[in-house]
Amino acid sequence: MTEKLYLMISGVIFALIGSLHLLRIIFQWPAMVGAWTVPFVLSVAAVILAGILTVWAFRLSRTMV
Repeated sequence: MTEKLYLMISGVIFALIGSLHLLRIIFQWPAMVGAWTVPFVLSVAAVILAGILTVWAFRLSRTMV
């Protein structure tokens, strides 16, 4: 596997994760881990972080030869 392909796959995975967290926020889907209800602020943070990682991965993949 080339480094460029790895970065593109990583970018797609981060985009999917961010999209799912964004859908959770929009549709107010609950998330629970055991008895703990995950607050929406964690999904907001996940959308931001996943977005940053997505952009970073795609930018790096464009610089690869």
